[in-house]
Amino acid sequence: MATKARLRSIPLLDLTRQYQPLREPIQTAISAVIESQRFILGAGVEHFEQRFADYCGARYAIGCASGTDALELALMALDIGAGDEVLTVPFTFFATAGAIMSAGARPVFVDVEPESFNLDVRQLDHALATHPRVKAILPVHLYGGCADTGPMIERAVARRIPVIEDAAQAVGAEWQGRRAGAIGTVGCFSFFPTKNLGGFGDGGMLTTDNEDLARKLKALRIHGSVEKYMHQWPGMNSRLDALQAAVLDVKLDHLDDWTRARQRNAALYCELLSGVVTTPAAQPYQTSHVYNQFVIRCARRDELRAFLAESGVGTEVYYPLPLHLQPALVSYGHKAGDFPVSEQLAKEVLALPIFAELTEEEITAVAGLIREFYGRA
Repeated sequence: MATKARLRSIPLLDLTRQYQPLREPIQTAISAVIESQRFILGAGVEHFEQRFADYCGARYAIGCASGTDALELALMALDIGAGDEVLTVPFTFFATAGAIMSAGARPVFVDVEPESFNLDVRQLDHALATHPRVKAILPVHLYGGCADTGPMIERAVARRIPVIEDAAQAVGAEWQGRRAGAIGTVGCFSFFPTKNLGGFGDGGMLTTDNEDLARKLKALRIHGSVEKYMHQWPGMNSRLDALQAAVLDVKLDHLDDWTRARQRNAALYCELLSGVVTTPAAQPYQTSHVYNQFVIRCARRDELRAFLAESGVGTEVYYPLPLHLQPALVSYGHKAGDFPVSEQLAKEVLALPIFAELTEEEITAVAGLIREFYGRA
């Protein structure tokens, strides 16, 4: 087993390893955009949008400036605003609730499952029955595993409300063989550099099968303009630029290979850490988990994290405080104990390095340190 004295630094994520073999095609793609001097939207963005739609199995894809903007645009396009409520989870990144609040609506939380970290569909009916103003369901496909979206769609169809997928961490993930972004009414993606498909800065995408919704989203991202200088809605300024599209278009060719490598890495971690900590297990409906993060549940989490840091291993906590306890939501009157699973996860979760270029030796070393910490050497 590797010891702290022999272990080299293993970062949580090393994007330089991904970039080196792609340096030439990416630089060629960037140079072509620079030579064209066309940086905002245009043919290159349209080309990537169509490829991304095809990848997800959706009819349309609409590029925007970030994953957060994707959420806000989706809510705006679906006319969700003041006085409305949106059902979502308290265990996710702040942008999920922040987008709802920015739209003028109120997030209504449903606790998550301890196994999948995603919305607990067993609590759906009670939440909907007690919140008649819910105008959309917004599940999060956390860590790269799809939420159990089917029951949500059934309830949404019955109430004639949309399902908005927060798929920021789930490009390529599948629910019952259907890819994230092509399950609900609209899918929202992030191309933040740390994502499985990451750009060289911010970027986002929306996917949908609805032609009218796609047309409206395209307008809303450019100040609600369907025709130049004619504005049907207030909209916003949120466009995917051509440089980001060029980089992402090159990377998309490699995404499935990176996903398979992440899945192999996850399987090795699970084997080596069996009986030591709780490792993630894909649920039956998650026909492809893409492991944007590999998150364990463990006792003495902060002590373990410090031990790993001393040994040169990068980790992160996603997320240390559930949304219902965030200062920005204090006016909603939530208190500790309202969503116990989310609160317990916030005390126990720890993300380990999982990027595609990790070596078996590195994974074995990280697992060995964890076993050493818990006296399971």
